[in-house]
Amino acid sequence: MRLFIAIRFNEEILDALEEIQDDWRMQGVRGNYTKTENLHLTLAFIGEYPDPEYIKELIAQVRFDPFPLKLQGVGNFGRLWWAGVSESAQMKSAVRQLRHLLAEADVPFDRKKFSPHITLVRKPEVPKGLARGSGDVLVPAAVPKAGMIVDHISLMRSDRGKNGMIYTEI
Repeated sequence: MRLFIAIRFNEEILDALEEIQDDWRMQGVRGNYTKTENLHLTLAFIGEYPDPEYIKELIAQVRFDPFPLKLQGVGNFGRLWWAGVSESAQMKSAVRQLRHLLAEADVPFDRKKFSPHITLVRKPEVPKGLARGSGDVLVPAAVPKAGMIVDHISLMRSDRGKNGMIYTEI
């Protein structure tokens, strides 16, 4: 099973992320847009792992007080455009605990430095003559103000469907 650990969003954040994507579409940007139901914030990517129940037991050991999460700007990693989120000491602590538990349990995971972002579009194609913002990403008219209180971390399963990836909470 292909697994990852993530924060899922409330309707307010999902609506705001769709607004950013719609703004880019209206400006003529084409690419592989993340479906609304697949939008999430990855805390740890595990990949192929046979025992999701064990991962859920590890997640249950992470102790954190609920913390605020707010959308904050856009950016890119090469040909991947994303929306950013405000960082908090509570989020950093939860991620640090989670990754420590995974490492101690010898669960393989992507150990890249945690860089909180929400993937909105892969391989964007920008119409000629359209001005880009900093970091080679087209800045939307506005990043809507949206937020939520995070009180839950989800184990997610990733399956390839005939129309792209399907993410399901386990």
